[in-house]
Amino acid sequence: MNGTQQRYYGNLTLDPNRERRIVYYGRVSTEHDAQLDALENQMQWYEDQTKYHPNWTVVDRYIDEGITGTLAKKRPAFMRMIADAKRSKFDLIVTREVCRFARNTVDTLVITRELKDYGVEVYFVSDNIWTMDGDGELRLTIMATLAQEESRKISERVRAGQAVSRENGVLYGNGNIIGYDRVGGTYVINPEQAETIRMVFELYSQGLGEKEVVNELTRRGRKDGHGNVKWSCVKISRILRNATYMGYIGYNKSKVNNFLEKKRIKNLDESTFILRKGDFEPIVTEALWRQCEEIRKNRIRTLQMPSGEERRQGTRIIQHLWVRKLRCRCGAGYNRFKWRVLQDGTPVYGYQCNYRTQNPAKSFVEKNHLAGQKSCDAISICEWKLDLMAKQIFDKLWGDQQEAVLKACQMVESCLRSSAAQTVKDQENFRQTMEKLEQRMLNLAQMRADGELTKDQYQKLYAQAAKELEALQRQKAQPEEIDEQNQLDLKAIRQGLSKMVDTSSPRISEELIDEFVEVVTPVANHHYRWKISMENLKQGAQRANLLEPENPPVLTFTIDFEAAKQYRRMNKMPAQFRHNNWTDLTVEVFL
Repeated sequence: MNGTQQRYYGNLTLDPNRERRIVYYGRVSTEHDAQLDALENQMQWYEDQTKYHPNWTVVDRYIDEGITGTLAKKRPAFMRMIADAKRSKFDLIVTREVCRFARNTVDTLVITRELKDYGVEVYFVSDNIWTMDGDGELRLTIMATLAQEESRKISERVRAGQAVSRENGVLYGNGNIIGYDRVGGTYVINPEQAETIRMVFELYSQGLGEKEVVNELTRRGRKDGHGNVKWSCVKISRILRNATYMGYIGYNKSKVNNFLEKKRIKNLDESTFILRKGDFEPIVTEALWRQCEEIRKNRIRTLQMPSGEERRQGTRIIQHLWVRKLRCRCGAGYNRFKWRVLQDGTPVYGYQCNYRTQNPAKSFVEKNHLAGQKSCDAISICEWKLDLMAKQIFDKLWGDQQEAVLKACQMVESCLRSSAAQTVKDQENFRQTMEKLEQRMLNLAQMRADGELTKDQYQKLYAQAAKELEALQRQKAQPEEIDEQNQLDLKAIRQGLSKMVDTSSPRISEELIDEFVEVVTPVANHHYRWKISMENLKQGAQRANLLEPENPPVLTFTIDFEAAKQYRRMNKMPAQFRHNNWTDLTVEVFL
Protein backbone atom coordinates (compact mmCIF):
# COMPACT_ATOMS: atom_id res chain seq x y z
CA MET A 1 0.00 0.00 0.00
CA ASN A 2 1.60 3.31 -1.08
CA GLY A 3 1.46 6.60 0.80
CA THR A 4 -1.49 8.01 -1.12
CA GLN A 5 -3.56 4.93 -0.42
CA GLN A 6 -2.62 5.13 3.26
CA ARG A 7 -3.81 8.72 3.35
CA TYR A 8 -7.04 7.72 1.65
CA TYR A 9 -7.70 4.97 4.16
CA GLY A 10 -6.97 7.30 7.08
CA ASN A 11 -3.88 5.55 8.46
CA LEU A 12 -1.55 8.51 7.82
CA THR A 13 -1.75 12.28 7.49
CA LEU A 14 0.37 13.18 4.50
CA ASP A 15 1.74 16.52 3.33
CA PRO A 16 0.16 17.64 0.02
CA ASN A 17 3.49 19.19 -0.90
CA ARG A 18 5.43 15.97 -0.62
CA GLU A 19 7.09 14.52 -3.69
CA ARG A 20 4.38 13.65 -6.22
CA ARG A 21 4.25 12.35 -9.78
CA ILE A 22 1.60 14.55 -11.34
CA VAL A 23 -0.25 15.09 -14.63
CA TYR A 24 -2.31 18.03 -15.84
CA TYR A 25 -5.72 17.73 -17.48
CA GLY A 26 -7.17 20.54 -19.60
CA ARG A 27 -10.18 20.80 -21.90
CA VAL A 28 -11.96 23.33 -24.11
CA SER A 29 -15.44 22.75 -25.55
CA THR A 30 -14.88 24.06 -29.08
CA GLU A 31 -12.12 24.50 -31.60
CA HIS A 32 -12.75 28.23 -32.00
CA ASP A 33 -9.65 30.42 -31.77
CA ALA A 34 -10.83 32.07 -28.56
CA GLN A 35 -11.29 28.71 -26.90
CA LEU A 36 -7.89 27.46 -28.09
CA ASP A 37 -6.30 30.61 -26.69
CA ALA A 38 -8.02 29.82 -23.40
CA LEU A 39 -6.46 26.35 -23.53
CA GLU A 40 -3.00 27.87 -23.91
CA ASN A 41 -3.76 30.06 -20.92
CA GLN A 42 -4.83 26.96 -18.98
CA MET A 43 -1.54 25.24 -19.75
CA GLN A 44 0.45 28.33 -18.75
CA TRP A 45 -1.54 28.47 -15.53
CA TYR A 46 -0.66 24.82 -14.84
CA GLU A 47 3.03 25.56 -15.43
CA ASP A 48 2.80 28.34 -12.87
CA GLN A 49 1.32 25.88 -10.38
CA THR A 50 4.44 23.75 -10.72
CA LYS A 51 6.55 26.67 -9.50
CA TYR A 52 4.54 26.77 -6.27
CA HIS A 53 5.08 23.03 -5.68
CA PRO A 54 8.76 22.25 -6.27
CA ASN A 55 8.28 18.68 -5.09
CA TRP A 56 5.93 17.91 -7.99
CA THR A 57 7.32 16.07 -10.99
CA VAL A 58 5.22 16.56 -14.16
CA VAL A 59 4.84 13.17 -15.88
CA ASP A 60 2.44 14.08 -18.70
CA ARG A 61 -0.21 16.49 -19.92
CA TYR A 62 -3.65 15.38 -21.21
CA ILE A 63 -5.56 17.84 -23.38
CA ASP A 64 -9.00 17.45 -25.05
CA GLU A 65 -9.64 20.10 -27.70
CA GLY A 66 -13.11 20.94 -29.04
CA ILE A 67 -14.84 18.26 -26.95
CA THR A 68 -17.83 18.48 -24.60
CA GLY A 69 -17.37 17.72 -20.93
CA THR A 70 -20.74 16.11 -20.16
CA LEU A 71 -19.59 12.55 -20.93
CA ALA A 72 -16.18 11.16 -20.06
CA LYS A 73 -16.35 8.44 -22.73
CA LYS A 74 -16.41 11.10 -25.46
CA ARG A 75 -12.97 12.49 -24.42
CA PRO A 76 -10.06 10.40 -25.77
CA ALA A 77 -7.31 12.18 -23.77
CA PHE A 78 -9.35 11.81 -20.59
CA MET A 79 -9.87 8.08 -21.17
CA ARG A 80 -6.15 7.63 -21.91
CA MET A 81 -5.37 9.39 -18.61
CA ILE A 82 -7.62 6.96 -16.69
CA ALA A 83 -5.90 4.01 -18.37
CA ASP A 84 -2.48 5.38 -17.41
CA ALA A 85 -3.65 5.89 -13.83
CA LYS A 86 -4.59 2.24 -13.69
CA ARG A 87 -1.00 1.42 -14.62
CA SER A 88 0.29 3.68 -11.77
CA LYS A 89 2.13 6.10 -14.06
CA PHE A 90 1.32 8.96 -11.65
CA ASP A 91 -0.36 9.53 -8.29
CA LEU A 92 -1.92 13.00 -8.68
CA ILE A 93 -4.12 14.64 -11.33
CA VAL A 94 -4.16 18.43 -11.24
CA THR A 95 -7.05 20.20 -12.99
CA ARG A 96 -8.25 23.76 -12.69
CA GLU A 97 -11.88 23.25 -11.67
CA VAL A 98 -14.61 20.62 -11.49
CA CYS A 99 -16.32 21.77 -14.71
CA ARG A 100 -13.04 21.16 -16.62
CA PHE A 101 -12.90 17.61 -15.26
CA ALA A 102 -16.57 16.65 -15.89
CA ARG A 103 -20.03 18.25 -16.00
CA ASN A 104 -21.79 15.01 -15.17
CA THR A 105 -22.19 14.40 -11.42
CA VAL A 106 -22.33 10.63 -11.79
CA ASP A 107 -19.22 10.55 -13.99
CA THR A 108 -17.31 12.76 -11.56
CA LEU A 109 -17.99 10.62 -8.49
CA VAL A 110 -17.55 7.26 -10.23
CA ILE A 111 -14.24 8.28 -11.82
CA THR A 112 -12.75 9.86 -8.68
CA ARG A 113 -13.65 6.74 -6.67
CA GLU A 114 -12.09 4.57 -9.34
CA LEU A 115 -8.93 6.68 -9.22
CA LYS A 116 -8.79 6.30 -5.44
CA ASP A 117 -8.73 2.54 -5.92
CA TYR A 118 -5.68 3.04 -8.14
CA GLY A 119 -4.05 5.25 -5.49
CA VAL A 120 -4.48 8.40 -7.59
CA GLU A 121 -5.75 11.65 -6.11
CA VAL A 122 -7.39 14.53 -7.99
CA TYR A 123 -6.68 18.14 -7.02
CA PHE A 124 -9.18 20.78 -8.21
CA VAL A 125 -7.12 23.94 -7.79
CA SER A 126 -9.74 26.71 -8.08
CA ASP A 127 -12.18 24.83 -5.83
CA ASN A 128 -9.36 23.71 -3.47
CA ILE A 129 -10.71 20.16 -3.39
CA TRP A 130 -8.45 17.19 -2.70
CA THR A 131 -10.45 14.03 -3.37
CA MET A 132 -8.72 12.10 -0.59
CA ASP A 133 -9.55 14.69 2.08
CA GLY A 134 -12.20 13.70 4.60
CA ASP A 135 -14.79 16.09 3.16
CA GLY A 136 -13.40 15.93 -0.37
CA GLU A 137 -16.18 13.78 -1.83
CA LEU A 138 -18.96 15.86 -0.24
CA ARG A 139 -17.53 19.12 -1.58
CA LEU A 140 -16.88 17.47 -4.93
CA THR A 141 -20.50 16.29 -5.15
CA ILE A 142 -21.75 19.83 -4.55
CA MET A 143 -19.42 21.36 -7.13
CA ALA A 144 -20.13 18.61 -9.71
CA THR A 145 -23.87 19.13 -9.28
CA LEU A 146 -23.42 22.85 -9.87
CA ALA A 147 -21.32 22.10 -12.97
CA GLN A 148 -24.00 19.74 -14.31
CA GLU A 149 -26.70 22.34 -13.73
CA GLU A 150 -24.60 24.91 -15.55
CA SER A 151 -24.27 22.45 -18.45
CA ARG A 152 -28.06 22.11 -18.55
CA LYS A 153 -28.46 25.90 -18.66
CA ILE A 154 -25.89 26.13 -21.43
CA SER A 155 -27.84 23.50 -23.38
CA GLU A 156 -31.03 25.55 -23.00
CA ARG A 157 -29.24 28.69 -24.14
CA VAL A 158 -27.87 26.83 -27.15
CA ARG A 159 -31.37 25.65 -28.11
CA ALA A 160 -32.71 29.17 -27.74
CA GLY A 161 -29.86 30.43 -29.91
CA GLN A 162 -30.64 27.79 -32.52
CA ALA A 163 -34.28 28.93 -32.61
CA VAL A 164 -33.13 32.50 -33.29
CA SER A 165 -30.74 31.19 -35.95
CA ARG A 166 -33.60 29.36 -37.64
CA GLU A 167 -35.69 32.52 -37.73
CA ASN A 168 -32.74 34.38 -39.26
CA GLY A 169 -32.08 31.64 -41.82
CA VAL A 170 -28.57 30.85 -40.60
CA LEU A 171 -26.92 27.96 -42.47
CA TYR A 172 -25.76 24.98 -40.43
CA GLY A 173 -23.04 22.53 -41.35
CA ASN A 174 -19.90 22.90 -43.42
CA GLY A 175 -21.70 23.57 -46.71
CA ASN A 176 -20.60 20.26 -48.24
CA ILE A 177 -23.58 19.88 -50.55
CA ILE A 178 -23.44 18.93 -54.21
CA GLY A 179 -24.72 21.72 -56.46
CA TYR A 180 -23.57 24.58 -54.25
CA ASP A 181 -20.38 26.17 -52.95
CA ARG A 182 -20.45 27.71 -49.46
CA VAL A 183 -19.31 31.33 -49.67
CA GLY A 184 -19.43 33.08 -46.31
CA GLY A 185 -22.89 32.66 -44.85
CA THR A 186 -24.70 31.66 -48.03
CA TYR A 187 -24.69 29.22 -50.95
CA VAL A 188 -23.53 29.99 -54.49
CA ILE A 189 -24.58 27.68 -57.34
CA ASN A 190 -21.90 25.44 -58.83
CA PRO A 191 -23.03 25.39 -62.51
CA GLU A 192 -21.68 21.94 -63.44
CA GLN A 193 -22.98 20.22 -60.32
CA ALA A 194 -26.29 22.11 -60.47
CA GLU A 195 -26.90 20.69 -63.95
CA THR A 196 -26.61 17.20 -62.47
CA ILE A 197 -29.07 18.08 -59.69
CA ARG A 198 -31.62 19.36 -62.23
CA MET A 199 -31.15 16.16 -64.20
CA VAL A 200 -31.93 14.06 -61.10
CA PHE A 201 -35.20 15.88 -60.42
CA GLU A 202 -36.30 15.90 -64.06
CA LEU A 203 -35.63 12.18 -64.52
CA TYR A 204 -37.42 11.32 -61.29
CA SER A 205 -40.43 13.47 -62.18
CA GLN A 206 -40.69 11.58 -65.49
CA GLY A 207 -41.33 8.33 -63.59
CA LEU A 208 -37.84 6.86 -63.30
CA GLY A 209 -37.01 5.17 -60.00
CA GLU A 210 -33.89 5.90 -57.98
CA LYS A 211 -32.03 2.92 -59.47
CA GLU A 212 -32.93 4.00 -62.99
CA VAL A 213 -31.74 7.54 -62.23
CA VAL A 214 -28.44 6.06 -60.98
CA ASN A 215 -28.03 4.11 -64.22
CA GLU A 216 -28.83 7.14 -66.36
CA LEU A 217 -26.39 9.43 -64.53
CA THR A 218 -23.69 6.77 -64.84
CA ARG A 219 -24.44 6.36 -68.55
CA ARG A 220 -24.11 10.10 -69.08
CA GLY A 221 -20.89 10.25 -67.07
CA ARG A 222 -22.21 12.76 -64.53
CA LYS A 223 -19.90 13.32 -61.54
CA ASP A 224 -20.92 13.39 -57.90
CA GLY A 225 -19.77 15.90 -55.29
CA HIS A 226 -16.37 14.22 -55.01
CA GLY A 227 -15.74 14.36 -58.75
CA ASN A 228 -16.38 10.65 -59.30
CA VAL A 229 -18.88 8.91 -61.57
CA LYS A 230 -20.08 6.86 -58.64
CA TRP A 231 -23.78 7.01 -57.83
CA SER A 232 -26.06 5.07 -55.51
CA CYS A 233 -29.74 5.05 -54.56
CA VAL A 234 -28.78 6.54 -51.19
CA LYS A 235 -27.22 9.58 -52.89
CA ILE A 236 -30.25 10.07 -55.13
CA SER A 237 -32.62 9.77 -52.17
CA ARG A 238 -30.69 12.40 -50.21
CA ILE A 239 -30.81 14.80 -53.15
CA LEU A 240 -34.56 14.34 -53.63
CA ARG A 241 -35.27 14.92 -49.92
CA ASN A 242 -33.06 17.99 -49.61
CA ALA A 243 -35.20 21.15 -49.65
CA THR A 244 -32.07 23.26 -50.13
CA TYR A 245 -32.40 22.69 -53.88
CA MET A 246 -35.69 24.63 -53.99
CA GLY A 247 -34.18 27.49 -51.98
CA TYR A 248 -35.14 26.47 -48.45
CA ILE A 249 -33.05 25.71 -45.37
CA GLY A 250 -34.08 22.55 -43.52
CA TYR A 251 -33.92 22.42 -39.72
CA ASN A 252 -34.78 19.81 -37.08
CA LYS A 253 -33.47 16.93 -39.20
CA SER A 254 -31.69 15.58 -36.13
CA LYS A 255 -31.79 16.20 -32.41
CA VAL A 256 -29.78 15.57 -29.25
CA ASN A 257 -31.35 13.10 -26.83
CA ASN A 258 -30.32 15.00 -23.66
CA PHE A 259 -27.72 17.47 -22.41
CA LEU A 260 -25.69 14.75 -20.64
CA GLU A 261 -25.22 12.12 -23.35
CA LYS A 262 -25.58 14.57 -26.25
CA LYS A 263 -26.18 11.68 -28.60
CA ARG A 264 -27.35 12.99 -31.97
CA ILE A 265 -30.38 11.10 -33.26
CA LYS A 266 -31.65 11.31 -36.83
CA ASN A 267 -35.22 12.60 -37.01
CA LEU A 268 -37.17 10.19 -39.24
CA ASP A 269 -40.45 12.11 -38.99
CA GLU A 270 -40.24 14.39 -42.03
CA SER A 271 -43.47 16.15 -41.02
CA THR A 272 -41.58 17.79 -38.12
CA PHE A 273 -38.87 19.29 -40.33
CA ILE A 274 -38.76 23.09 -40.22
CA LEU A 275 -38.24 24.82 -43.58
CA ARG A 276 -37.18 28.45 -43.88
CA LYS A 277 -36.78 30.40 -47.12
CA GLY A 278 -33.09 31.00 -47.77
CA ASP A 279 -31.37 33.99 -49.36
CA PHE A 280 -29.63 31.87 -52.01
CA GLU A 281 -30.73 30.95 -55.54
CA PRO A 282 -32.63 27.65 -55.89
CA ILE A 283 -31.44 25.05 -58.39
CA VAL A 284 -34.92 23.63 -59.15
CA THR A 285 -38.34 25.23 -58.92
CA GLU A 286 -40.43 24.65 -55.84
CA ALA A 287 -43.15 23.08 -58.01
CA LEU A 288 -40.73 20.49 -59.42
CA TRP A 289 -39.30 19.69 -55.97
CA ARG A 290 -42.75 19.17 -54.46
CA GLN A 291 -43.84 17.07 -57.45
CA CYS A 292 -40.87 14.76 -56.86
CA GLU A 293 -41.59 14.76 -53.12
CA GLU A 294 -45.16 13.59 -53.77
CA ILE A 295 -43.93 10.86 -56.12
CA ARG A 296 -41.38 9.73 -53.55
CA LYS A 297 -43.93 9.53 -50.72
CA ASN A 298 -46.42 7.67 -52.91
CA ARG A 299 -43.73 5.05 -53.50
CA ILE A 300 -43.52 4.31 -49.80
CA ARG A 301 -46.07 2.27 -47.91
CA THR A 302 -46.23 1.65 -44.15
CA LEU A 303 -46.53 -1.96 -42.99
CA GLN A 304 -47.90 -2.93 -39.57
CA MET A 305 -45.67 -5.63 -38.10
CA PRO A 306 -47.09 -8.34 -35.74
CA SER A 307 -45.21 -6.66 -32.88
CA GLY A 308 -47.13 -3.44 -33.51
CA GLU A 309 -44.08 -1.73 -34.97
CA GLU A 310 -44.53 0.22 -38.17
CA ARG A 311 -42.05 -0.36 -40.96
CA ARG A 312 -41.77 1.60 -44.19
CA GLN A 313 -41.24 -0.20 -47.47
CA GLY A 314 -40.79 1.02 -51.01
CA THR A 315 -43.36 0.13 -53.64
CA ARG A 316 -42.91 -0.10 -57.35
CA ILE A 317 -44.98 2.37 -59.33
CA ILE A 318 -46.36 0.91 -62.55
CA GLN A 319 -45.40 3.31 -65.32
CA HIS A 320 -47.08 1.91 -68.43
CA LEU A 321 -50.75 2.67 -68.96
CA TRP A 322 -51.93 -0.73 -70.15
CA VAL A 323 -49.97 -2.60 -67.49
CA ARG A 324 -52.07 -0.67 -64.95
CA LYS A 325 -55.35 -1.41 -66.73
CA LEU A 326 -55.02 -5.02 -67.92
CA ARG A 327 -56.11 -7.91 -65.69
CA CYS A 328 -56.04 -11.47 -67.02
CA ARG A 329 -58.89 -13.96 -66.63
CA CYS A 330 -56.58 -16.02 -64.40
CA GLY A 331 -56.31 -13.04 -62.04
CA ALA A 332 -52.73 -12.08 -62.86
CA GLY A 333 -51.47 -8.76 -64.15
CA TYR A 334 -49.68 -8.13 -67.44
CA ASN A 335 -46.12 -7.27 -68.37
CA ARG A 336 -44.98 -5.17 -71.30
CA PHE A 337 -42.52 -6.58 -73.81
CA LYS A 338 -41.03 -5.62 -77.16
CA TRP A 339 -43.15 -7.39 -79.79
CA ARG A 340 -40.92 -6.50 -82.72
CA VAL A 341 -38.95 -3.63 -84.26
CA LEU A 342 -40.06 -1.96 -87.51
CA GLN A 343 -37.68 -1.31 -90.40
CA ASP A 344 -37.23 2.31 -89.34
CA GLY A 345 -36.19 1.16 -85.85
CA THR A 346 -39.50 1.96 -84.13
CA PRO A 347 -40.30 -0.65 -81.43
CA VAL A 348 -43.75 -2.25 -81.30
CA TYR A 349 -44.86 -3.33 -77.83
CA GLY A 350 -47.18 -6.04 -76.62
CA TYR A 351 -48.58 -7.33 -73.33
CA GLN A 352 -48.55 -10.84 -71.89
CA CYS A 353 -50.05 -12.41 -68.77
CA ASN A 354 -47.49 -12.56 -65.96
CA TYR A 355 -48.71 -16.00 -64.92
CA ARG A 356 -48.23 -17.40 -68.41
CA THR A 357 -44.76 -15.84 -68.60
CA GLN A 358 -43.67 -17.51 -65.37
CA ASN A 359 -45.34 -20.91 -65.86
CA PRO A 360 -45.60 -23.56 -68.62
CA ALA A 361 -48.18 -23.04 -71.35
CA LYS A 362 -51.50 -24.83 -70.92
CA SER A 363 -50.89 -26.93 -74.04
CA PHE A 364 -47.56 -28.13 -72.59
CA VAL A 365 -49.21 -29.02 -69.27
CA GLU A 366 -51.95 -31.03 -71.01
CA LYS A 367 -49.54 -32.74 -73.40
CA ASN A 368 -47.23 -33.88 -70.60
CA HIS A 369 -50.05 -34.67 -68.14
CA LEU A 370 -48.61 -32.43 -65.43
CA ALA A 371 -51.23 -32.92 -62.74
CA GLY A 372 -51.54 -29.99 -60.34
CA GLN A 373 -49.50 -27.64 -62.53
CA LYS A 374 -51.45 -24.44 -62.99
CA SER A 375 -51.25 -22.59 -66.28
CA CYS A 376 -52.84 -19.81 -68.31
CA ASP A 377 -53.68 -19.95 -72.01
CA ALA A 378 -54.33 -16.22 -72.53
CA ILE A 379 -52.61 -15.02 -75.70
CA SER A 380 -50.53 -11.86 -75.91
CA ILE A 381 -52.05 -8.69 -77.30
CA CYS A 382 -50.37 -6.00 -79.35
CA GLU A 383 -50.50 -2.48 -77.93
CA TRP A 384 -52.06 -0.90 -81.00
CA LYS A 385 -55.09 -3.22 -80.70
CA LEU A 386 -55.77 -1.91 -77.20
CA ASP A 387 -55.52 1.64 -78.56
CA LEU A 388 -57.90 0.63 -81.37
CA MET A 389 -60.51 -0.71 -78.93
CA ALA A 390 -60.18 2.42 -76.78
CA LYS A 391 -60.79 4.62 -79.83
CA GLN A 392 -63.94 2.67 -80.77
CA ILE A 393 -65.30 2.73 -77.20
CA PHE A 394 -64.76 6.45 -76.66
CA ASP A 395 -66.22 7.28 -80.09
CA LYS A 396 -69.38 5.37 -79.20
CA LEU A 397 -69.80 6.51 -75.59
CA TRP A 398 -69.13 10.18 -76.29
CA GLY A 399 -70.43 10.13 -79.84
CA ASP A 400 -73.42 8.89 -81.80
CA GLN A 401 -74.38 6.06 -79.39
CA GLN A 402 -74.44 8.13 -76.20
CA GLU A 403 -78.25 8.22 -75.98
CA ALA A 404 -78.46 4.49 -76.68
CA VAL A 405 -76.05 3.85 -73.82
CA LEU A 406 -78.16 5.94 -71.44
CA LYS A 407 -81.33 4.07 -72.45
CA ALA A 408 -79.57 0.76 -71.86
CA CYS A 409 -78.51 1.96 -68.41
CA GLN A 410 -82.09 2.99 -67.61
CA MET A 411 -83.38 -0.45 -68.62
CA VAL A 412 -80.78 -2.15 -66.42
CA GLU A 413 -81.66 0.13 -63.52
CA SER A 414 -85.35 -0.62 -63.97
CA CYS A 415 -84.69 -4.37 -63.85
CA LEU A 416 -82.60 -3.94 -60.71
CA ARG A 417 -85.36 -1.95 -59.02
CA SER A 418 -87.94 -4.64 -59.86
CA SER A 419 -85.60 -7.24 -58.48
CA ALA A 420 -85.08 -5.15 -55.35
CA ALA A 421 -88.85 -4.80 -54.86
CA GLN A 422 -89.27 -8.58 -55.12
CA THR A 423 -86.44 -9.02 -52.63
CA VAL A 424 -88.19 -6.75 -50.12
CA LYS A 425 -91.40 -8.76 -50.54
CA ASP A 426 -89.52 -12.02 -50.00
CA GLN A 427 -87.91 -10.59 -46.88
CA GLU A 428 -91.31 -9.79 -45.39
CA ASN A 429 -92.46 -13.39 -45.93
CA PHE A 430 -89.16 -14.54 -44.44
CA ARG A 431 -89.73 -12.45 -41.29
CA GLN A 432 -93.29 -13.74 -40.82
CA THR A 433 -92.12 -17.36 -41.08
CA MET A 434 -89.49 -16.80 -38.37
CA GLU A 435 -92.07 -15.23 -36.06
CA LYS A 436 -94.37 -18.25 -36.52
CA LEU A 437 -91.56 -20.66 -35.63
CA GLU A 438 -90.67 -18.68 -32.51
CA GLN A 439 -94.35 -18.68 -31.45
CA ARG A 440 -94.58 -22.44 -32.09
CA MET A 441 -91.62 -23.05 -29.77
CA LEU A 442 -93.29 -20.98 -27.03
CA ASN A 443 -96.54 -22.95 -27.46
CA LEU A 444 -94.66 -26.26 -27.18
CA ALA A 445 -93.11 -25.11 -23.91
CA GLN A 446 -96.57 -24.14 -22.57
CA MET A 447 -98.08 -27.51 -23.64
CA ARG A 448 -95.23 -29.34 -21.89
CA ALA A 449 -95.85 -27.31 -18.73
CA ASP A 450 -99.60 -28.12 -18.86
CA GLY A 451 -98.87 -31.83 -19.29
CA GLU A 452 -100.31 -32.02 -22.78
CA LEU A 453 -96.99 -33.35 -24.17
CA THR A 454 -94.67 -36.01 -22.86
CA LYS A 455 -90.98 -35.20 -22.44
CA ASP A 456 -90.03 -37.18 -25.56
CA GLN A 457 -92.77 -35.56 -27.64
CA TYR A 458 -91.74 -32.08 -26.50
CA GLN A 459 -88.05 -32.62 -27.21
CA LYS A 460 -88.73 -34.03 -30.68
CA LEU A 461 -91.11 -31.22 -31.75
CA TYR A 462 -88.97 -28.48 -30.17
CA ALA A 463 -85.79 -29.74 -31.87
CA GLN A 464 -87.54 -29.78 -35.25
CA ALA A 465 -88.76 -26.16 -34.86
CA ALA A 466 -85.36 -25.02 -33.58
CA LYS A 467 -83.64 -26.59 -36.58
CA GLU A 468 -85.94 -24.77 -39.01
CA LEU A 469 -85.42 -21.47 -37.16
CA GLU A 470 -81.64 -21.90 -37.18
CA ALA A 471 -81.66 -22.47 -40.94
CA LEU A 472 -83.69 -19.29 -41.47
CA GLN A 473 -81.36 -17.30 -39.20
CA ARG A 474 -78.37 -18.39 -41.27
CA GLN A 475 -80.09 -17.11 -44.38
CA LYS A 476 -80.89 -13.85 -42.62
CA ALA A 477 -77.21 -13.33 -41.86
CA GLN A 478 -76.62 -12.96 -45.62
CA PRO A 479 -77.02 -9.48 -47.20
CA GLU A 480 -80.70 -8.51 -47.07
CA GLU A 481 -80.52 -5.80 -49.68
CA ILE A 482 -78.92 -5.46 -53.04
CA ASP A 483 -75.42 -4.03 -52.63
CA GLU A 484 -75.41 -0.38 -53.64
CA GLN A 485 -72.29 -1.08 -55.70
CA ASN A 486 -74.37 -3.43 -57.87
CA GLN A 487 -76.65 -0.57 -58.85
CA LEU A 488 -75.93 1.78 -61.69
CA ASP A 489 -75.55 5.41 -60.67
CA LEU A 490 -77.40 7.07 -63.55
CA LYS A 491 -76.58 10.54 -62.25
CA ALA A 492 -72.83 9.81 -62.27
CA ILE A 493 -73.11 8.21 -65.72
CA ARG A 494 -74.93 11.25 -67.14
CA GLN A 495 -72.34 13.58 -65.63
CA GLY A 496 -69.51 11.47 -67.03
CA LEU A 497 -70.96 11.30 -70.52
CA SER A 498 -71.67 15.04 -70.48
CA LYS A 499 -67.98 15.85 -69.99
CA MET A 500 -66.24 17.50 -72.90
CA VAL A 501 -64.18 14.61 -74.23
CA ASP A 502 -62.24 15.20 -77.43
CA THR A 503 -62.42 12.05 -79.56
CA SER A 504 -61.54 13.74 -82.85
CA SER A 505 -57.87 12.73 -82.80
CA PRO A 506 -56.89 9.42 -84.44
CA ARG A 507 -55.76 8.06 -81.08
CA ILE A 508 -57.29 8.55 -77.62
CA SER A 509 -54.88 10.23 -75.22
CA GLU A 510 -53.41 8.30 -72.32
CA GLU A 511 -54.82 10.90 -69.92
CA LEU A 512 -58.41 10.14 -71.01
CA ILE A 513 -57.88 6.39 -70.89
CA ASP A 514 -56.32 6.65 -67.45
CA GLU A 515 -59.24 8.74 -66.20
CA PHE A 516 -62.14 6.62 -67.47
CA VAL A 517 -60.91 3.04 -67.99
CA GLU A 518 -60.96 1.01 -64.78
CA VAL A 519 -59.94 -2.42 -66.02
CA VAL A 520 -59.66 -4.48 -69.23
CA THR A 521 -59.97 -8.28 -69.11
CA PRO A 522 -59.61 -10.76 -72.00
CA VAL A 523 -62.29 -13.29 -71.00
CA ALA A 524 -61.35 -15.39 -74.03
CA ASN A 525 -58.91 -15.06 -76.90
CA HIS A 526 -59.91 -11.99 -78.97
CA HIS A 527 -62.84 -11.31 -76.59
CA TYR A 528 -62.37 -8.30 -74.28
CA ARG A 529 -64.45 -6.79 -71.53
CA TRP A 530 -63.90 -3.14 -70.54
CA LYS A 531 -65.07 -1.48 -67.33
CA ILE A 532 -65.57 2.27 -67.75
CA SER A 533 -65.82 4.29 -64.55
CA MET A 534 -67.38 7.74 -64.48
CA GLU A 535 -65.91 8.42 -61.05
CA ASN A 536 -62.25 8.53 -60.09
CA LEU A 537 -61.09 5.15 -58.84
CA LYS A 538 -59.49 5.51 -55.41
CA GLN A 539 -55.91 4.31 -55.08
CA GLY A 540 -55.80 0.73 -53.83
CA ALA A 541 -59.55 0.21 -54.42
CA GLN A 542 -60.82 -3.19 -55.53
CA ARG A 543 -61.32 -3.29 -59.29
CA ALA A 544 -64.32 -4.86 -60.96
CA ASN A 545 -64.34 -8.60 -61.67
CA LEU A 546 -65.36 -8.78 -65.33
CA LEU A 547 -65.50 -12.59 -65.34
CA GLU A 548 -68.68 -12.30 -63.27
CA PRO A 549 -70.06 -8.84 -64.10
CA GLU A 550 -72.72 -7.45 -61.78
CA ASN A 551 -74.69 -5.85 -64.61
CA PRO A 552 -75.14 -6.56 -68.32
CA PRO A 553 -72.94 -4.67 -70.81
CA VAL A 554 -74.16 -1.33 -72.15
CA LEU A 555 -72.25 -1.81 -75.40
CA THR A 556 -71.29 -4.89 -77.41
CA PHE A 557 -69.61 -4.65 -80.80
CA THR A 558 -67.10 -6.33 -83.08
CA ILE A 559 -64.03 -4.81 -84.71
CA ASP A 560 -63.41 -6.34 -88.14
CA PHE A 561 -60.46 -6.17 -90.53
CA GLU A 562 -61.67 -3.06 -92.37
CA ALA A 563 -62.11 -1.08 -89.12
CA ALA A 564 -58.63 -2.10 -88.00
CA LYS A 565 -57.14 -1.21 -91.39
CA GLN A 566 -58.76 2.23 -91.32
CA TYR A 567 -57.42 2.87 -87.79
CA ARG A 568 -53.90 1.94 -88.86
CA ARG A 569 -54.14 4.25 -91.88
CA MET A 570 -55.34 7.17 -89.72
CA ASN A 571 -52.41 6.69 -87.35
CA LYS A 572 -49.90 6.34 -90.23
CA MET A 573 -48.89 2.85 -89.23
CA PRO A 574 -47.02 0.53 -91.67
CA ALA A 575 -49.13 -0.72 -94.57
CA GLN A 576 -48.02 -4.35 -94.10
CA PHE A 577 -51.34 -5.60 -92.68
CA ARG A 578 -52.83 -8.82 -94.07
CA HIS A 579 -56.40 -10.05 -93.84
CA ASN A 580 -55.46 -13.69 -93.28
CA ASN A 581 -53.53 -12.72 -90.12
CA TRP A 582 -56.48 -10.88 -88.62
CA THR A 583 -59.09 -12.19 -86.15
CA ASP A 584 -62.10 -10.04 -85.32
CA LEU A 585 -62.17 -8.55 -81.81
CA THR A 586 -65.31 -8.81 -79.66
CA VAL A 587 -65.70 -5.95 -77.20
CA GLU A 588 -68.13 -5.63 -74.28
CA VAL A 589 -68.35 -2.39 -72.31
CA PHE A 590 -69.62 -2.22 -68.71
CA LEU A 591 -70.44 0.84 -66.60
